Amino acid sequence: EESLQMWDLNKRLEAYLARVKFLEEENEVLRAEIQSAKGSPAGDSWRAKYEEELRALRDALDHAFREKCSAELARDNLYEEVQQVKSRCQKEQAAREEAKKQLSLSRKELEEERRAQIWLKERAVQLEKEVEALLEVHEEEKAGLDQEIASFSQSLESFRCAPVAFQPVEVEDYSKRLSEIWKGAVETYKTEVSQLEGSLCQAKENLWKAVEDNQQSQLQLQHLEKDLAGLKARKEMLEESLAQQWQEQRGEAEKFQLAMEALEQEQQSLRVQIARVLEDRQQLMHLKMSLSLEVATYRTLLEAESTRLQMPAG
Repeated sequence: EESLQMWDLNKRLEAYLARVKFLEEENEVLRAEIQSAKGSPAGDSWRAKYEEELRALRDALDHAFREKCSAELARDNLYEEVQQVKSRCQKEQAAREEAKKQLSLSRKELEEERRAQIWLKERAVQLEKEVEALLEVHEEEKAGLDQEIASFSQSLESFRCAPVAFQPVEVEDYSKRLSEIWKGAVETYKTEVSQLEGSLCQAKENLWKAVEDNQQSQLQLQHLEKDLAGLKARKEMLEESLAQQWQEQRGEAEKFQLAMEALEQEQQSLRVQIARVLEDRQQLMHLKMSLSLEVATYRTLLEAESTRLQMPAG
């Protein structure tokens, strides 16, 4: 039984030694490959190339980040400009509403002035008719007074020719009364004519003022219409520039988004490659450690077997 056990142990030892020899050879081959990879210029060039690509990708990532920051700043500036344009549009809208209100008020005033002008014209025509009527009445009264004076003079002549006793005092009183009545009528007609002329002059002045106000209102209306047209054109220009800026910003944002996605994909692929390299290196380290553990185990087994074989002989 001991000889069978020894034979079995010898077989196992031979298998262990063969395995250890094979693993040591593989370890030497791997060590040589690692040393050759470390010392070869191809490895250095590959590492330098990899580091250079990694540095370039990092620079590209930093450049993209800076471009992203600049794009965000530009977007904020554009947003501020858009807010300013909106505030200007609101101000222009308010100014346009105010101009519309002033235009409506000026139109109302113009209508009122037109009505007043029509009324003044009608009043002037009426006053002219009244003046003509008064002049006709004045002429008629004057003709009647002339006839009365003529008849009175004829009666005086008849009284002079007639041998009737007539007192001159009564004639003088009568003539004085007639002259006073005539003077009073003349003064009354003069005052009425002067009043009518004054009212006619006032009506003409009012008419001229209404015409001047109408012309000023028309000029103001034309200025307001010009200002309104200018504001509309400016609003259209601002809306076009705003739409163009929005389109440009959208295109730049899409370009930056595509560039960021491409950089993220490249970064992800680099991370995958780095993870693979680290995993391969870790596997090599684990393999080396397992080989060293197996070698140490085989050595301890060999030493134990040799000591056990030497003990009976001793």
